Amino acid sequence: MTTTVGLATGEVLTRRRFFEGLAAVGGISLALSGMDALGFGMASASELPPALTGDAKGTKVVILGAGLAGMTAAYELSKAGYQVQILEARAFAGGRCQTARKGFQHTDLLGHKQTCEFDEGLYINHGPWRIPYHHRSTLHYTKLFGVLLESFVNDNDAAYVYFEKGSGPLKGKPVRKGELAADARGYAAELIAKAASKGELDAALTPADRETFIAYMINEGRLSPKDLAYTGTEGRGFSVQPGAGVDPGPGKELEPFTFKDVLDSKAWRVLTSVTGYEQQRTMLQPIGGMDQIAKGFEKHVGSMIRYSTVVQKIKQNGKGVKVAYKDAFGETGEIEADYCVCTIPLSVLKQIDIEVSKPFKAAMESVAYAPVNKIGLQMKTRFWEENHHIYGGHIYNDMPGIGTITLPSTGWQSQKGVLLGYYNFGGEAARISAKSPAARAEFAVAGGQKIFPEYAASFENAFSFCWHLAEFNLGGWAEWGEAGRRDAYPLLCEPDGRLYLAGEHLSYLGGWQAGAIESAWQQIAKIHARVQQA
Repeated sequence: MTTTVGLATGEVLTRRRFFEGLAAVGGISLALSGMDALGFGMASASELPPALTGDAKGTKVVILGAGLAGMTAAYELSKAGYQVQILEARAFAGGRCQTARKGFQHTDLLGHKQTCEFDEGLYINHGPWRIPYHHRSTLHYTKLFGVLLESFVNDNDAAYVYFEKGSGPLKGKPVRKGELAADARGYAAELIAKAASKGELDAALTPADRETFIAYMINEGRLSPKDLAYTGTEGRGFSVQPGAGVDPGPGKELEPFTFKDVLDSKAWRVLTSVTGYEQQRTMLQPIGGMDQIAKGFEKHVGSMIRYSTVVQKIKQNGKGVKVAYKDAFGETGEIEADYCVCTIPLSVLKQIDIEVSKPFKAAMESVAYAPVNKIGLQMKTRFWEENHHIYGGHIYNDMPGIGTITLPSTGWQSQKGVLLGYYNFGGEAARISAKSPAARAEFAVAGGQKIFPEYAASFENAFSFCWHLAEFNLGGWAEWGEAGRRDAYPLLCEPDGRLYLAGEHLSYLGGWQAGAIESAWQQIAKIHARVQQA
């Protein structure tokens, strides 16, 4: 059997098309590994906050929002001598950097009120929950503020994949991801290696490249060097585990699925899920919850924050800005400053009376925000560890409304645990969020029960959060289309008068804390340069 790896007959095989073919056959990870094998790697740059040298000249800056963008701006500006005041609508700092633990309360826009009932020490990060190693801006502050980190298992070959929409014997059957990965890559490597060995990939590959690549395919797919055949690998697991003595002795390797069964299952689609630049296999998380980052900032800028203070109007002229607000007691007031850094999500900001140019306002109003839901489920036992030997990672599935089930990367081998019961977006998020909290939990448990027989019996309580139903967010993150990035985004990255916007929505790291932090860095650098020139 031969293959052209997705190439049309007679098409010249350039290196670019070669890697695209790898992605088509074996997933993005296979393509990236192929790039590494031929010397084409990826690296990221380390970044630090701007050096704000020079006199702040008594400049006053009002910052709207005490999320990570707002607190980053406050921290760096105050260090440089600026007079800073932060207005925060919530009673706590952090913005979307939140963690639900015992006693945490939330009421959504549908009137559903929840109080988290998890046991002491258990929690769910219902906002951001992981940090890639290359988000140096976030890691700059975790180190600076002494926020201790631990590993977040973002990929686990022992975790299950469960697909109901495929066909064949693997349909609707929990299968270890490592088994699928070994077989899909093994068979793909076999096809590619055999094609290369027959000279069918000669076009733009040198003989040396071809020889090196075949060697790589043998290694990647665990192929037989003699006939380039894939017949399984001990790395995908054992049906009888090796042990001491003669019996069980070396154990018995699991037989591979057939290539047809792997393809028919459609479950191979998950093999690309952790190979994106922002989805590394092992990531990081703060020990004790993601809100430890917010608390780290708060220790330094908390005295500058006015909590439970809702912005009602933003006015400006050539000399400064005025922000009208209402506090928790219903009292109104106004703050004057030379400049304003506004980190309020555009979904909320466009509903506020704001004095900006018509093009700027139109750009603000053109940005949509993603409906996003999460739910944490407290379980009586960590059955996924005890019975299934899975320590962290995601349970990929194609169940509508579930999205991803994620097992905790902390508290190994303790009695109880909180897992992420679903993580959904878009239309599915809107559909599930319309349910009551109790119905959301029931839905999540029913989905997990299809994969783990212990799920329902072990379930104790739940806490769900719908970001599009959160009053001061109205969405999980900004969703930029091609036209928006081209027309609206550049306009919003620049100041309108004395108003500067910051947040994840003004970065190409949408939905990530690094995007919020780095957007703040950019805007405070612009303010400082302006002050120096005045």
